[in-house]
Parts: sequence; structure tokens; C-alpha cells
Amino acid sequence: MQRRVNRFILASVVLLGMAAGVSAQQVYRIVGPDGRITFTDQPPPPSAPGKSATVATISAPAPGTVVFPLELREAMDRYPVTLFGGPNCEPCDAGRNLLARRGVPFSERTVSTGEDGDALKRMAGTNSLPLLTVGSQQVKGFSDLEWNQFLDAAGYPKSSRLPPAYRSPAPTPLVAVQKPAAPTQTAASTNPETPAGQQRPPGGAAAPVEPGQNPAGIRF
Repeated sequence: MQRRVNRFILASVVLLGMAAGVSAQQVYRIVGPDGRITFTDQPPPPSAPGKSATVATISAPAPGTVVFPLELREAMDRYPVTLFGGPNCEPCDAGRNLLARRGVPFSERTVSTGEDGDALKRMAGTNSLPLLTVGSQQVKGFSDLEWNQFLDAAGYPKSSRLPPAYRSPAPTPLVAVQKPAAPTQTAASTNPETPAGQQRPPGGAAAPVEPGQNPAGIRF
């Protein structure tokens, strides 16, 4: 009886040692010629003549890297989601909340200037907001039912599966804004009609838009 116990203990120690060795080694994902996928800690043998195998090395993610569940990652890769919205747009807020509540990672482009409105018109044929793109599909305007139907068809989970460490990227303007270079003091001093300490707008630019106006012609 004692001998059997000793053998059992010895076998357990050997198995634990093998498991520890496997966890410390590289893991190989092998796709055989027949399409069958296998995982192993042993390097694959040389392929036989006329046959081939695709091998990918799997390693642990770097610290701080957000790892998405497989179902969510596949939907993101195939059908990335982008929200085009603007300020003071209640339908945009409703659409943003739906995406956040459902746990859909998305990028957001803001449409708040005339240039943004023109770019959206050329891209989507409309300047109405919000606009949702799911892959190459466009959904104009907000509809809880319609947005969910498109997200379902794209394979996004119905409830949030986002990792706790995930943070949504900050919105970016649809058209990149480049600040003009400040006029030099010499240019200002050569214009006798310009009071000291003030700069005349280049080319006689129009006066600033009054609050409440909508130069982009965006409809909410």
C-alpha cells in the first residue's frame, strides 16, 4: 500500500513539472493542409513533400494591452464602427449612449464646421447627423431599432463584453484643423490703417460667426 502511495506522489510531481514546463514554453498554432487547427508546445516537424502547414506563434499579451473577446474582436476587424456626430445634437448623444451601453468599440468624428459639413456631404451624400457606419454600411439618422439590427448583423454581442481596462478613444474632427501662423510685427507696423496692437484679418476676412448660427448647414 505504501509503495502505491509513493508511486502516486511521484507521478503527481512529474505531471506538475511537465505542466510548469509547458506554461513556460512557446505555444504553436498549427493549421494543417486539411484546415485542422492544433495547439502544441512542440515545434512542428518539417512538412512532407506536397503538403504545407501554417504556423503562428502565440505569446502572452504585453502588460497594459487590452484583450478583446474573440467574438467582439472578429466583429471589430470585419465591421469597424464609426459615429459622426456634432455638438448640441441630442440624437448623437442617444446613439453614443446606445453604443456605450451595448459595449461596441467605436471611433467618433465630430462635424462642427463648414469644412466638416462639406466633407460629410461628399462622403455620405448628406449633412444630417448622426451618421453611423458599420463596415461599409451607412445608417443615416438615429433609430434604436435600426442601429441594433445593423450591429446584430455585424456580429457584435448584444451586451457589453468590453474588458474593464478599455477606454474609448477621444473624438477627432472630420477635417483636421491647421492653425495659421501668427503675423509678424513688421507686417503689422507697415499698415498705417491698422491700430497698434491689432492685426487685420488676411485678405479682409469676414467677421466671426455670431453665436447660434450654423455655417455648416448641419441638420439635427
